[in-house]
Amino acid sequence: MLEFLLEYGLIGLFIGSFLAATVVPFSADVLLVGLLAAGIEPWSAIIVATLGNWIGGATSYGIGRLGKWGWIEKLHVSRESLEKQKAKIDRFGAPIALLSWVPFVGDVFAVALGFYRVKFLPAMIWMLIGKAARFVAWYYVVYVFQML
Repeated sequence: MLEFLLEYGLIGLFIGSFLAATVVPFSADVLLVGLLAAGIEPWSAIIVATLGNWIGGATSYGIGRLGKWGWIEKLHVSRESLEKQKAKIDRFGAPIALLSWVPFVGDVFAVALGFYRVKFLPAMIWMLIGKAARFVAWYYVVYVFQML
């Protein structure tokens, strides 16, 4: 699938970045690095990867928003545990979305933010900042590696 997405350039990068920010196990980083190494225009790639990943994160937030406490309790998660998690989310609020770029757990943060009804707009702004910073950092890693 990776080769297929790389073949489609920015469109493939958008699709892959979107999927990577949902519960689909995929790496937008590998796509971005592959395209950067292949010589694609860097800032276009960063913007496309950021937007795809951000929209995917917003989708995960929306999935969490649809969730109900009763459903989670059926998965043998205690109400006490959910309330402890909610207290942490309430304590830190929307800035937790900044961590939605972190591999594996970032998607969980996005779903949790929706599930615990954190305000949408602030969460999306923090999420956008975190995801953009991630892809800019990858650009500089590739750039420095190419300079060696």
